[in-house]
Amino acid sequence: MSISDISRRRFLGSVAAAGAAAVTVNAAKGDARASQPAGGKAQAPDGRVLKAGLIGCGGRGRGAATNFLDAGPNLQITALADVFPDRVAKARELLNGQRGQQIGEANCFTGFDAYQKLLGSGVDLVIQATPPHFRPLHAAAIVDAGKHLFMEKPLGVDVPGVQAVMRTAERAQSKGLSVMTGTQLRRDNARMEVYRRVRDGAIGDIRSVRAIRNQGALWYRLPDPGWSDMEYMIRDWVNWAWLSGDIIVEQHIHHLDAMLWVLGKTPIKATGMGAHARRRTGDQYDFFSIDYEYDGGLHLHTTIRQLNGCANERQEVFVGTKGSANLDGIIYDLAGKPIWKYDGPVNDALVQEHVDWVTAIRTEKPINTAKETALATLMAIMGRDSAYTGKAITWDDLLASTARLGPTEYTLGPVPLKPEAPVPGADQGPPLSGTA
Repeated sequence: MSISDISRRRFLGSVAAAGAAAVTVNAAKGDARASQPAGGKAQAPDGRVLKAGLIGCGGRGRGAATNFLDAGPNLQITALADVFPDRVAKARELLNGQRGQQIGEANCFTGFDAYQKLLGSGVDLVIQATPPHFRPLHAAAIVDAGKHLFMEKPLGVDVPGVQAVMRTAERAQSKGLSVMTGTQLRRDNARMEVYRRVRDGAIGDIRSVRAIRNQGALWYRLPDPGWSDMEYMIRDWVNWAWLSGDIIVEQHIHHLDAMLWVLGKTPIKATGMGAHARRRTGDQYDFFSIDYEYDGGLHLHTTIRQLNGCANERQEVFVGTKGSANLDGIIYDLAGKPIWKYDGPVNDALVQEHVDWVTAIRTEKPINTAKETALATLMAIMGRDSAYTGKAITWDDLLASTARLGPTEYTLGPVPLKPEAPVPGADQGPPLSGTA
């Protein structure tokens, strides 16, 4: 039976074991973190040298590589892969010059097949940080090669891609490989303490939820006369839905994942809206507003906006029968008076996720967070596609989707551009979509 045939209940059941294991690790903070002095930096336990390869040498990839090196002793970056030579050169310069790595030219690979070459370079584990469109393809190859895997979020840009990652995660689990995903907010000390208290009943029964991330516009790149369509779109990837999944999938997944984490369940329906307002390039929306409905009548209101000159706000709030909680670290009574505020040690969650990953590898206690992040990715896609179409989408309808974003063959040449943003209510699918 394929994943697309699984009902909502059975789909959730298929990730219960991985989710429970991840929550246990998060709740206990792991032996490595518990052994650190108050306020000290968590480190993974020492052990043999672990050699990592980096696939995707852009800003997030370089950041993830440095986070990995900060996670403990005897960790090395030994190979680099990216479509573009200049990205590889920049990462090599940073890691060799500022972080003392010794990455030779023989272990620097470019082109669309660079990831395959990297897997044969003697690495023990791989950091995958390309534009999200490529995550399913690369993750499968990495796990099939028997490598431990760190994947940035989201895990795909469409339902078939996320389902493919689900299957990859199952293979990784059967191989005893550790798979860590970049939803680092679950590993922030303050958020984890609020999570514990809310789950223990500090605010009573949860009655409503909101998740807001309104901010200024992100970066963009204008076309260069020497670039093909494919090169331009990949270099400007954060503005193209087929590469990023749109802003609700690529960025707002952090906050939707927090809702999934605390509530412990996915919504049954999403009804949303959004629009392409002032974005200079690409076909994405500049804002989304989604109402997620859960069984039992609970509703989540969530918004994300990337527009300059507007009011900014970032919060994840749970309102209960006894009070409310902000995941940033404050609990309030029913009158809105703060009654508890986190004052414990502050950690770097971007490093902590690598600490937890390396710890799992070195202690031979595999961790696999891919399935929980797959659920958060699907939740984001559900909201996006509701806004794109103007229709309410149920969870079961979502899982049955075969719409695929983007091309299936990759060369630095033309791409069948469809730059218009989706129009809600029109009889159309997502940009560059087809049937898998």
